[in-house]
Amino acid sequence: MLKLTNFISTTIKAWNPQLTSVRFRYWANKKRIIRDYGYEEKIDQKGLLAHTGGTIPVKEMPIYRPTDSWAERKALFGQNDYIDILGNESLSPTTIMYNVPMWLRGFKGNEFQVLLRKKKMLERGVFPIARPTKWNLMHKRIRYLHRFLNQKTRATLPRV
Repeated sequence: MLKLTNFISTTIKAWNPQLTSVRFRYWANKKRIIRDYGYEEKIDQKGLLAHTGGTIPVKEMPIYRPTDSWAERKALFGQNDYIDILGNESLSPTTIMYNVPMWLRGFKGNEFQVLLRKKKMLERGVFPIARPTKWNLMHKRIRYLHRFLNQKTRATLPRV
Protein backbone atom coordinates (compact mmCIF):
# COMPACT_ATOMS: atom_id res chain seq x y z
CA MET A 1 0.00 0.00 0.00
CA LEU A 2 2.78 2.38 0.88
CA LYS A 3 4.62 1.82 -2.40
CA LEU A 4 1.52 2.53 -4.47
CA THR A 5 0.84 5.92 -2.87
CA ASN A 6 4.51 6.83 -3.11
CA PHE A 7 4.51 5.96 -6.83
CA ILE A 8 1.39 8.07 -7.51
CA SER A 9 2.71 11.07 -5.62
CA THR A 10 6.06 11.00 -7.44
CA THR A 11 4.49 10.70 -10.87
CA ILE A 12 2.23 13.65 -10.23
CA LYS A 13 5.13 15.75 -9.02
CA ALA A 14 7.35 14.69 -11.92
CA TRP A 15 5.07 16.07 -14.65
CA ASN A 16 5.32 19.83 -14.64
CA PRO A 17 4.20 21.66 -17.79
CA GLN A 18 6.19 24.66 -18.91
CA LEU A 19 4.10 27.77 -18.38
CA THR A 20 4.63 31.04 -20.15
CA SER A 21 2.67 34.01 -19.04
CA VAL A 22 0.84 35.63 -21.91
CA ARG A 23 0.28 38.74 -19.87
CA PHE A 24 3.84 40.02 -20.05
CA ARG A 25 4.71 39.24 -23.67
CA TYR A 26 6.72 41.78 -25.58
CA TRP A 27 4.99 43.61 -28.43
CA ALA A 28 7.25 42.09 -31.07
CA ASN A 29 6.44 38.56 -29.85
CA LYS A 30 2.67 39.01 -29.88
CA LYS A 31 0.64 36.79 -32.19
CA ARG A 32 -0.70 38.64 -35.19
CA ILE A 33 -4.37 38.19 -36.10
CA ILE A 34 -4.98 38.55 -39.81
CA ARG A 35 -8.23 40.40 -40.34
CA ASP A 36 -10.10 41.04 -43.57
CA TYR A 37 -7.94 38.57 -45.48
CA GLY A 38 -8.87 38.63 -49.18
CA TYR A 39 -11.03 41.76 -48.87
CA GLU A 40 -10.92 44.06 -51.87
CA GLU A 41 -12.10 47.64 -51.63
CA LYS A 42 -14.90 48.20 -54.13
CA ILE A 43 -15.10 51.96 -53.72
CA ASP A 44 -12.45 54.45 -54.77
CA GLN A 45 -11.00 56.14 -51.71
CA LYS A 46 -9.76 59.24 -53.54
CA GLY A 47 -12.22 61.81 -52.27
CA LEU A 48 -15.23 63.16 -54.14
CA LEU A 49 -14.90 61.17 -57.34
CA ALA A 50 -17.25 58.92 -59.24
CA HIS A 51 -17.20 55.27 -58.23
CA THR A 52 -15.58 53.69 -61.25
CA GLY A 53 -14.25 50.23 -61.72
CA GLY A 54 -14.50 47.54 -59.12
CA THR A 55 -14.81 43.80 -59.43
CA ILE A 56 -18.62 43.63 -59.32
CA PRO A 57 -19.92 42.04 -62.53
CA VAL A 58 -22.58 44.05 -64.31
CA LYS A 59 -25.77 42.08 -64.95
CA GLU A 60 -27.29 42.45 -68.37
CA MET A 61 -30.95 43.17 -68.91
CA PRO A 62 -32.90 40.04 -69.86
CA ILE A 63 -34.24 39.80 -73.39
CA TYR A 64 -37.83 41.01 -73.57
CA ARG A 65 -40.23 38.22 -74.41
CA PRO A 66 -43.89 39.22 -74.41
CA THR A 67 -46.28 36.80 -72.72
CA ASP A 68 -48.83 34.95 -74.77
CA SER A 69 -52.10 36.52 -73.65
CA TRP A 70 -54.10 34.03 -75.69
CA ALA A 71 -52.63 30.94 -74.09
CA GLU A 72 -55.23 28.31 -73.23
CA ARG A 73 -54.84 28.81 -69.50
CA LYS A 74 -55.39 32.58 -69.77
CA ALA A 75 -58.05 32.46 -72.49
CA LEU A 76 -60.28 30.01 -70.63
CA PHE A 77 -59.84 31.59 -67.19
CA GLY A 78 -63.23 32.17 -65.55
CA GLN A 79 -65.25 30.59 -68.37
CA ASN A 80 -67.59 28.82 -65.94
CA ASP A 81 -68.14 31.72 -63.54
CA TYR A 82 -71.66 32.50 -64.72
CA ILE A 83 -72.73 28.99 -65.72
CA ASP A 84 -75.48 28.97 -63.10
CA ILE A 85 -76.93 32.21 -64.47
CA LEU A 86 -76.46 31.68 -68.20
CA GLY A 87 -76.64 27.87 -68.38
CA ASN A 88 -79.53 25.49 -68.08
CA GLU A 89 -80.79 23.78 -64.92
CA SER A 90 -78.79 20.58 -65.40
CA LEU A 91 -75.37 22.24 -64.83
CA SER A 92 -74.38 23.59 -61.44
CA PRO A 93 -71.11 25.35 -60.55
CA THR A 94 -70.13 22.50 -58.21
CA THR A 95 -70.05 19.92 -61.01
CA ILE A 96 -67.60 22.06 -62.99
CA MET A 97 -65.06 22.46 -60.15
CA TYR A 98 -62.31 20.26 -61.55
CA ASN A 99 -59.43 21.50 -59.40
CA VAL A 100 -61.26 21.02 -56.07
CA PRO A 101 -61.07 17.70 -54.17
CA MET A 102 -64.23 15.57 -54.18
CA TRP A 103 -64.96 16.04 -50.46
CA LEU A 104 -64.97 19.83 -50.87
CA ARG A 105 -67.08 20.23 -54.01
CA GLY A 106 -70.23 22.13 -53.13
CA PHE A 107 -69.81 21.46 -49.39
CA LYS A 108 -70.42 24.11 -46.77
CA GLY A 109 -69.36 23.49 -43.20
CA ASN A 110 -66.71 23.98 -40.53
CA GLU A 111 -63.33 22.22 -40.34
CA PHE A 112 -64.67 19.32 -38.28
CA GLN A 113 -67.41 18.58 -40.78
CA VAL A 114 -64.98 18.83 -43.71
CA LEU A 115 -62.57 16.38 -42.04
CA LEU A 116 -65.39 13.91 -41.30
CA ARG A 117 -66.45 14.08 -44.93
CA LYS A 118 -62.86 13.61 -46.10
CA LYS A 119 -62.40 10.60 -43.79
CA LYS A 120 -65.63 9.02 -45.03
CA MET A 121 -64.56 9.38 -48.68
CA LEU A 122 -60.93 8.27 -48.27
CA GLU A 123 -61.27 5.34 -45.85
CA ARG A 124 -62.42 2.91 -48.56
CA GLY A 125 -59.42 3.58 -50.82
CA VAL A 126 -55.69 3.14 -50.36
CA PHE A 127 -55.14 6.43 -48.53
CA PRO A 128 -54.82 4.88 -45.01
CA ILE A 129 -52.27 2.36 -46.31
CA ALA A 130 -50.39 4.67 -48.68
CA ARG A 131 -50.18 7.63 -46.29
CA PRO A 132 -50.43 6.34 -42.71
CA THR A 133 -48.88 9.42 -41.12
CA LYS A 134 -51.33 11.80 -42.82
CA TRP A 135 -54.18 9.45 -41.92
CA ASN A 136 -53.15 9.46 -38.22
CA LEU A 137 -52.69 13.23 -38.19
CA MET A 138 -56.17 13.65 -39.68
CA HIS A 139 -57.62 11.38 -36.97
CA LYS A 140 -55.79 13.35 -34.28
CA ARG A 141 -57.23 16.59 -35.64
CA ILE A 142 -60.74 15.08 -35.74
CA ARG A 143 -60.41 13.94 -32.10
CA TYR A 144 -59.18 17.36 -31.02
CA LEU A 145 -61.95 19.22 -32.84
CA HIS A 146 -64.56 16.78 -31.50
CA ARG A 147 -63.38 17.42 -27.94
CA PHE A 148 -63.16 21.18 -28.53
CA LEU A 149 -66.63 21.42 -30.04
CA ASN A 150 -68.16 19.33 -27.26
CA GLN A 151 -66.49 21.21 -24.41
CA LYS A 152 -66.00 24.76 -25.58
CA THR A 153 -69.11 25.51 -27.63
CA ARG A 154 -72.66 25.85 -26.44
CA ALA A 155 -74.96 23.07 -27.42
CA THR A 156 -77.94 24.24 -29.42
CA LEU A 157 -81.22 22.48 -28.97
CA PRO A 158 -82.81 21.10 -32.12
CA ARG A 159 -85.87 22.97 -33.35
CA VAL A 160 -89.08 21.02 -33.27
